[in-house]
Amino acid sequence: MRPAGLFVCLGLLTACALPQVGPNKRQIHAGSIQQSGDAFVVAVDDRVTRATAVVPALGFADSFATAPQLTSDTIRPGDVLGLTVWENVDDGLLAAETANSTILEEVQVDSAGFIFVPYAGRLRAAGSTPNELREMITEKLQDQTPDPQVQVRRVAGDGSTVSLVGAIGAQGVYPIERPTRTLSAMLANAGGVTIEPEIAQITVIRGDQRGKVWFQDIFDNPKLDIALRGGDRILVEEDSRSFTALGATSQQARVRFESQDLSALEAIAQVGGLVATSSDPTGVFIFRNEPAEIAGQVLGRTDLQGAQRMVYMLNLKDPNGLFLARDFVIRDDDTIYVTEAPYSQWTKTISLVAGGLTPFANVATLTQ
Repeated sequence: MRPAGLFVCLGLLTACALPQVGPNKRQIHAGSIQQSGDAFVVAVDDRVTRATAVVPALGFADSFATAPQLTSDTIRPGDVLGLTVWENVDDGLLAAETANSTILEEVQVDSAGFIFVPYAGRLRAAGSTPNELREMITEKLQDQTPDPQVQVRRVAGDGSTVSLVGAIGAQGVYPIERPTRTLSAMLANAGGVTIEPEIAQITVIRGDQRGKVWFQDIFDNPKLDIALRGGDRILVEEDSRSFTALGATSQQARVRFESQDLSALEAIAQVGGLVATSSDPTGVFIFRNEPAEIAGQVLGRTDLQGAQRMVYMLNLKDPNGLFLARDFVIRDDDTIYVTEAPYSQWTKTISLVAGGLTPFANVATLTQ
């Protein structure tokens, strides 16, 4: 009995050195600024949830939102035009001997906005409508051939195209036509998004400007369904935000957001919830580098400068704990850590002691 008793005492003494998944509640509080540490430990309440409920603001600048839709009649550099000229004589300037009309297929508007028409010269086409260009060509030709009849057809060309890349049904370069002059119509024309709509983000790059919106917001807010411009680049990608789950959770990993707004309760559920046999629901912590403005509101201080290390504590056993966890917003790069219950450490101690007694029991059995 003496060796067994001695072994039990040694097991109890070594309990404080047992393996842990991380710090316990007492150790986290010991590292707080209130205890000469380097992080603020704050219990979450309704005031804290309101002060920290910050979600990324996505949207388009006024230059995007107020731009009018392009008309399909406006000719732009890079467009391709089809020209047909009828002459009211048998032997015309442009027509062959057996015909009184000439078809000039695929006359492309150059980068400066001009085209060349025989006997009419170099004409500025960009910015005009097909009818205005027709009148211009007619005026140039009527001094050389009697009563010319001109037809101008605009075909979508390089000057009115957009490129779509990313998680889209069919990546490529698409012309801006009458049915596809807006962002949502062009996305549909390219086969739609190929990722979950809840986490799809649409980025539009126009020159040196860019704007980003959630895919679903395009349909919820018509103002975000902007008119496209030639040369726009559209990128469809999955939300890149993520959080890290550690401690007594069913899954310890870096996890992507599955919705625009993610609460602490949803984040815990997303990793499989707490481990029933080892987690401490009174010790759910969120580690975050908080901007000074928000940290000041949480702490009621105005002297903070720079990002502050904040540790928010949730108690899921509290009567309102689940409501607070449901309202507390998780942000990008947050770390959710669930402490182990004291019972878990005690179980490890018992296992260690019981494992150490097994050899003594075997020796006693063999000597009988």
